[in-house]
Amino acid sequence: MRSGVRLGVDVGRARVGVARCDPHGMIATPIETVRRDDGTVARLVALAAEHEAFEVVVGLPLSLSGGDTASTADARAVAAELAAAIPVPVRLVDERMSTVSAQRSLTSVGRSTRKSRPVIDQVAAVIILQHALDFERASGTAPGVVVDPPGGSQN
Repeated sequence: MRSGVRLGVDVGRARVGVARCDPHGMIATPIETVRRDDGTVARLVALAAEHEAFEVVVGLPLSLSGGDTASTADARAVAAELAAAIPVPVRLVDERMSTVSAQRSLTSVGRSTRKSRPVIDQVAAVIILQHALDFERASGTAPGVVVDPPGGSQN
């Protein structure tokens, strides 16, 4: 298991959830929900620097059968833009059912979906990052695939 802080990112059309893990890569925790606008990538870069992340894990929304969804291209585009703007690797990892799992988790503790919107994205980012950490711990290999920024690989 590689040591160091990682950020987990759940890309949505209106908001982007962000989580981080401890330096030992054991536990993911929520840190922020970023409004989706022209400053989104800059904020993600700032959060990565602030938390001294050595890697950013971006959730890739796939269908249950593993195919692309309406949101897949959007997540890939944000990941590519982030990879071009940040000096650390950006990885895409399968995030099937992360938002549904986040909604279920919040509902199970008595929070309504409407009241939970600001934190659902953070919880989804935690789920994405925790799954990536668990995968790496179990397999001994880094999760997902590294995103090459436009114009070639910097990572």
